Amino acid sequence: MSLRVPVSLACSVCGARNYRTTRVRKQGSPPLELKKFCPTCKVHTLHKESK
Repeated sequence: MSLRVPVSLACSVCGARNYRTTRVRKQGSPPLELKKFCPTCKVHTLHKESK
């Protein structure tokens, strides 16, 4: 059983899914949010976990 699950990170401004990463599977943990560069917006924006 794998403890890490793959997730996509979507830009909170334009909605583009720019990054893929893995995270630890835990019950009740908040969704992953990272500040990353968005090539569509051409600025650093908040990227949130999406399915």
